[in-house]
Amino acid sequence: MQSIIKHSGAFAVVLAVLAAGDLAAQEEQGEKGVSEETMVIRGRAQELYRVVEVDTGKLTSDPLSSAHIVTSINAALIRDQGARDAQDIYRNISGVSLFSYAGVTARGFRQEEIFFDGLRGDPYVGFNVPQLFNIERVDFLKGPAGMLYGPGAPGGLFNYVTKKPTEEFYSRVTGVYGQEARRGGSYEVNGALPVEGSAGRFGIFYEDRNTPRWNTASETIIYDGGIAKDFDFARLTLQATRYEQNQQGNRLRGVIVDAGGDFITDRRWNHNEASDFLDLESNNLQAKLEGQVSESIEWDITVRQTDSEQAQKYHEPIQLIDVEALADLPTDGTPDFVARQFRDQLREEEQFSFGVNIIWSQHLGSIENRLLAGYEFFDGEESALLGRLNSNQDMVARFLAGASLPGDIIPLSISAPVYGVTQPENYAVQFGAPRMTEQRRSGAYLLNESTLGKFTAVAGVRFDDFEDVSGDDSFEDDNTSLRFGLIYKPREDISIFGQWAESYEPQSIGNQRAEAGGPFEPTTGTIVELGVKTELMDGRIQTSAAVYEIIRENILQSDPLGDPEDDGINNFVSFGEVTSQGFEFDISADITPDWVLTASYGYNNAKITEDADTSTIRNSFGDRFANAPEHQFGFWTRYQVSAMNTAFAFGGDYVSERINLNGRDVPSFTIFDASIIWEPGPVDVLLRIDNVFDETYAASGFLTRTGHFPGDPRSVFVEISKAW
Repeated sequence: MQSIIKHSGAFAVVLAVLAAGDLAAQEEQGEKGVSEETMVIRGRAQELYRVVEVDTGKLTSDPLSSAHIVTSINAALIRDQGARDAQDIYRNISGVSLFSYAGVTARGFRQEEIFFDGLRGDPYVGFNVPQLFNIERVDFLKGPAGMLYGPGAPGGLFNYVTKKPTEEFYSRVTGVYGQEARRGGSYEVNGALPVEGSAGRFGIFYEDRNTPRWNTASETIIYDGGIAKDFDFARLTLQATRYEQNQQGNRLRGVIVDAGGDFITDRRWNHNEASDFLDLESNNLQAKLEGQVSESIEWDITVRQTDSEQAQKYHEPIQLIDVEALADLPTDGTPDFVARQFRDQLREEEQFSFGVNIIWSQHLGSIENRLLAGYEFFDGEESALLGRLNSNQDMVARFLAGASLPGDIIPLSISAPVYGVTQPENYAVQFGAPRMTEQRRSGAYLLNESTLGKFTAVAGVRFDDFEDVSGDDSFEDDNTSLRFGLIYKPREDISIFGQWAESYEPQSIGNQRAEAGGPFEPTTGTIVELGVKTELMDGRIQTSAAVYEIIRENILQSDPLGDPEDDGINNFVSFGEVTSQGFEFDISADITPDWVLTASYGYNNAKITEDADTSTIRNSFGDRFANAPEHQFGFWTRYQVSAMNTAFAFGGDYVSERINLNGRDVPSFTIFDASIIWEPGPVDVLLRIDNVFDETYAASGFLTRTGHFPGDPRSVFVEISKAW
């Protein structure tokens, strides 16, 4: 908090200087409207999936005048695809595929950083996937974003834009029923309040269902509310959200596979008992104040506090067992059982985020200029109590002899599992000392955009301080990130752009100790990107195509010398470099007034280009990276039959072969989904079919001992809504 106070004075000076400059310039240039903090996408009103406003690029502009590529998934697309959580929408983003939980592979690199309303901080903690009920739009900003958002992976970042109160009245009630005992409903209302200049929003979401894996179920409740009030100098928006998610038979790992990456048992197999669970409770409070000093200066301040608690009790696959081999019987080398570990974990997190932005728009002679000054602060504290009980050879031997003790962890059959035999209530779980960790991140940045004729130049710089604390260990450092872009518009509907940008990620606090060879400089990344964007046929066809090269350096690897100090701790060396090259293409088209098509394709080739004669770069095996497909393609098309008040929608997702973290193949897959949307009036009906042809496939890979994450089998549900 002291860091915020220290910098607030500097921002007051900046605001005063900009205001003085603005008043002096107004007489010379006359009145000039201020560009709202939105990215305007031109096109016809009936283009359902076109996003009109995007603010994830900080200094926003018409997309053809921007060097950023931002893929936005809006509420209409979320609704038509029956999407409930983040994993349901990844296929709409070129170059993005699932890694695990809320993590993805983006442009060849594992990415897990999540932002809400432009601020760092995730109310879903680590193993829960963000839900979409209270989300208006999901933006994915491609490429390194260190200058814009501070530390993060170089492939891009997600920004979840929440629903805000507005004066326009809107009310909607929804009910859902489907396979796997799926049932639920939601209600939301939005509109003006009796007090002049104020608006309110309230929403509640509930859904309960069995999920595809044996023993699993999911119950989700979201309470979401907000109030907005206009004052003479600004608009204040207050929001409060509570998330409750109870998942039975979790935390989920994968299903065991053979050498070719195919499942050796039913894709619904689960290593967890029915008594296992992963429960989340999270409370989120947010306040945003935004206004204008003059016609050329706008500003905003956002503060968010999140408190979360995640409790887990689950069985972790720890070792594959070939029972026939242990019994000296003939064996085919196929594991028959898996030995399990039991984990009992409680994580409590407190996150505080603060951000302020000032935008000054001004004509400087014949140059249209905009300057952004901003500051961000994040403090995240986690308290973790971790307990576990390891399965051992004695437990396995007793199991084989039919003499297991009540406190033993009973191995689980892979082909014919029998649940309820092992007795978790009798486990002698061993708890470690409570683990306290804290992250502090602060950054100040300047970003300038200048337009002269057909050319627009963008330049930015950011100064970051970061500090990590874990128990008695601490480490702090700073970093400077740059971003440069140039856009040329030969015509109003075509732009050619290029950019160079940086990213950085601090090394793990556990690897910064001197005994491990530390401290180490952050892992850094740079990108060079060239592309073309179009808005052809009066905006009916919008495309973006880009080629890029990302170089990531200072990646920690195990020291080939092992433990040269002989202190019992193996060393690391900061000597890794990875080069990721790729091409991406996206199109959104109105084929006819009733027929819409969106499609995305991504090609990526990520290779280790420098190492220390080891193969231990994180997430890699040999010269390949886990869950990084070479090709990824997705499409979604919707045709409206106006006479029937009905739309038919169909989509597909193709992901090429990948590897898991141990180098085992993860086969390619192609799946299709469909929706029928009937809209006769205030009542809407959605019939949704996921995985139409019931393909068995691996959505992603993990470790060999835990298997691949299976994609969901075919499922059908009906959603009925009425709006006022």
